[in-house]
Amino acid sequence: MGLSLSELERYDRQMLIHGWGTDGQKQLKATKVAVAGIGGLGCPVSIYLAAAGIGKMILIDNEKFELNDLNRQVLCWQRDVGRFKVKVAKEKLELLNSEIEVKAVAAEITKDNVYDVIGDVDTVIDGQDNWKTRFIINEYCVTHNIPFIHAGVSVLHGQITTIMPGKGPCLRCIFPKDPPEAEKIPVLGATPALFASLQVMETVKLVTGLGRPLVGRMLFANGEEMVFETVEVKRNVECPVCADR
Repeated sequence: MGLSLSELERYDRQMLIHGWGTDGQKQLKATKVAVAGIGGLGCPVSIYLAAAGIGKMILIDNEKFELNDLNRQVLCWQRDVGRFKVKVAKEKLELLNSEIEVKAVAAEITKDNVYDVIGDVDTVIDGQDNWKTRFIINEYCVTHNIPFIHAGVSVLHGQITTIMPGKGPCLRCIFPKDPPEAEKIPVLGATPALFASLQVMETVKLVTGLGRPLVGRMLFANGEEMVFETVEVKRNVECPVCADR
């Protein structure tokens, strides 16, 4: 898969990174990523994936933008309130980068439809605000050997890890019991923006082979104290999701 003259110019700065070059950019162009949730995480994730030149994105969300989304869901402008998130996101991402393909899927991810909704992709990025759906996605990714980049945020805090089936713990290994769900999560918009950027970095690293992904490690950030900490997380040999894989 070649690069056009406009792509060579557009991605010039990142192709200057040692170990990236045109080969790395071609790999990104050939990559298909599902963004599961177009909210505080999914909006900036989608923007920076489009800017980096990910070849195809599948945007998955069944909700419409509301006015109280505007403090963090940066693909929504005031005029977009009341419209489906995935439709708005697709329009704006294609304006940002006309050389990528964006598919909008207005659906809620369930156990019954997860295969049809996500399908055959290279990576899934967690843009969810609830654990029930995260665990459905985690099981799907483990079953189909798809990397899953998890992040979760609240207030000025958050965590991120990269699930690589067979190479590290899955999300159920790390959270054997369902964390409590919150009806409304208090959050400053900059918090998901930070973790979305880290999710994009992890995605690009997986595709290009640069650096060391957060496999078997979880990064925590406390924005109130501005403290970052990485801890080791291990597979559970009795995990009901990944133990036999």
